[in-house]
Amino acid sequence: MLFDDRRQAGRQLAWHLEFLRGHNVVVLGLARNGVPVAYEVAQELGAPLSVLVVRTMRVPWQPEWKFGAVGENGVRVLDDAVVREAGLSPAEQRVVERRARAELAWWVRHYSAGRQALPLAGRRALIVDDGLATGLTAETACRVARGQGAAEIVLAVPVGPAAVVTDLHDVADDVICLQTLLHMDSVGAWYHHFGQTSDAEVADLLVRAAHPMPAVPLVAAAPSPRLWRRQVQLPAAGVRLAARLTLPDEAPAVVAFAHGSGSGRHGRHNRYLADALNRSGLGTLLLDLLTEDEEHDRGNVFDVLLLARRLRAATDWLRHETGLPVVCFGRGTGAAAALEAASAPDADIRAIVSRGGRPDLVTPTALARVRAPTLLIVGSRDATVVELNRRAADRMHCEHRLVAVPGATDLFTEPGALAKVAELAGDWFTAHLAETPTETPLRRSA
Repeated sequence: MLFDDRRQAGRQLAWHLEFLRGHNVVVLGLARNGVPVAYEVAQELGAPLSVLVVRTMRVPWQPEWKFGAVGENGVRVLDDAVVREAGLSPAEQRVVERRARAELAWWVRHYSAGRQALPLAGRRALIVDDGLATGLTAETACRVARGQGAAEIVLAVPVGPAAVVTDLHDVADDVICLQTLLHMDSVGAWYHHFGQTSDAEVADLLVRAAHPMPAVPLVAAAPSPRLWRRQVQLPAAGVRLAARLTLPDEAPAVVAFAHGSGSGRHGRHNRYLADALNRSGLGTLLLDLLTEDEEHDRGNVFDVLLLARRLRAATDWLRHETGLPVVCFGRGTGAAAALEAASAPDADIRAIVSRGGRPDLVTPTALARVRAPTLLIVGSRDATVVELNRRAADRMHCEHRLVAVPGATDLFTEPGALAKVAELAGDWFTAHLAETPTETPLRRSA
C-alpha cells in the first residue's frame, strides 16, 4: 500500500476510524508532519483538531540516532538500548534534554498563540502521525495525552513496523495501523510525495479546522457508557492466552471473539466490531486462541478441536471472572471453533454469531448438537462461503438464521458492510440473552 501524500493517507486512515464518530474525540496531529494526516481525519469525523508537540533527542555525535523524546508536563521517554550503545553519560543526556525542552516550549507557545486550548480530560484523544519508525515520539505523545486526563487514547498511523505497533499497545488503548510491516526502512518509502510539512501549512490547516467547542459538559454529554478495560493473560488448556477485556457499566453479557486465520485481537475489523458492541452496552473479550509461536504452524490454525478447547476454557474463565452470560462472535475458523465448543453437552454459550464462518470444518455430528441460537452472516458475493453456510444450516437443529449482506465479499470491507454486521450481531445477541437453551430448541428457517 503506497500513499500519494499525507492528505491522501489521512483520508484512507479516516475510513478505518469511522467507529469513533460522535464519541467525544479530539484529534491531535503530531507536529509537524502528522498534522496534514490528522486534518483529513478530523474533517471526516467532524471532530476538533489540535497539535501535539514532541521533540526528539539525538546522540550529539550521531544526529540520525534518536535516544529519546520529550513532551509537555515533563514527559520523557528514553530508548535505553541506544543510550547504552552510544555510551551517553547522564550529563550528556541532560544537555541534550535541556535543549530539546527549550525547543518544545517555543513550539508549544507558537502553536497555541491566539488559539483556545482543547481540553482532553474525560475525552478520547485520537493521536495521528504520518507513520511510525522507532515509536519514541508516538509513545511520548500518548503519555502526554494521558497526563492531560484523556479517558481513552487511540493512536492512528498509515504505516509502521509490527513490533513497534505491538509495543505501543502498552501506552495506548488502541493502535490503528493500515500497513503493518515486519521490516521497515523508512516512513517516506511508503509515500510518493513526502516533503517536509511547512509551518505555514500547519497554521493554515489549524485555521481551516477550527470550530466552536461544545457548550455542554463534556463528560456528561458523552453518549457511550463508561468502559472498564484491561489486558489479561487467561489460562486455557495448558497455555496462557493474550486478551483484551472491555466491560461497559451494567453490561448484560460478554461477547467472546474467536478470530479466524490471519486475524487477531489487534485486527482493525475485530476492534471495530467490538467497539460497536461496546457502544450498545455489551462487554467484549478480544483474544488470540494461539500463542505467537503456534500461529506460524498452519496445522494449528486449522485445528478446530484445539481452538474449541481453548475457547471453552476462555468462556469458562470469562463467566467466572465477570459473573455475566457469555456469547460468541466467530469468524472463519474461529466461527467453527465457537460452534464446536457450543456442541458440548455442558456448554453454556448463550448465542453465537458467525461472520464469514467455516462451519464445514466442524465435526460432522457437532452441528446437530449445538443448542445456542446461531446467526450465520455471509457476504452475498462470497459464493463459496454462502454455500458452505447453507449446507451447515440444513444440519442444525437449534434456532438459527442465515443472512447475506448485499454486495459484501469475504472480508466485508465494502462501505457499510461491517456496520451492517455489527448491527445484525448486536440485535441477535440482545434478543437471545434472556433465553436459556432447551433440549428441544425452536428451528428458524433461513
